Amino acid sequence: QVQLVESGGGLVQAGGSLRLSCAASGRTFSRYARGWFRQAPGKEREFVAAIGWGGATTHYADSVKGRFTISSDNAQNTVYLQMNSLKPEDTAVYYCAARDSLGYGVNIAEYDYWGQGTQVTVSS
Repeated sequence: QVQLVESGGGLVQAGGSLRLSCAASGRTFSRYARGWFRQAPGKEREFVAAIGWGGATTHYADSVKGRFTISSDNAQNTVYLQMNSLKPEDTAVYYCAARDSLGYGVNIAEYDYWGQGTQVTVSS
């Protein structure tokens, strides 16, 4: 079993930056790929970014490419999402997810464990 805890969300003005963290505990000796998803009010949860175990491979949604960067610190069992040039449409609850696989996934069904989410609000 793996537990994921997100942190770093908050309120920021458009054009600003935030850095989200996702700390894992539990069966962290296993090799998990990680992902970030988000869900805005009234919308479905959507893929944001993912990283394979070890950090060698990454993938981004088109809507965040060039603005967001996912990275990992395997020694700390932590994954980060650096979000720059934030827009009001980035407002959502951001969820960290872990997949019991070395390779990343882009679909919700590919992930085995989820955090509780952290709110990101971008004001115009």
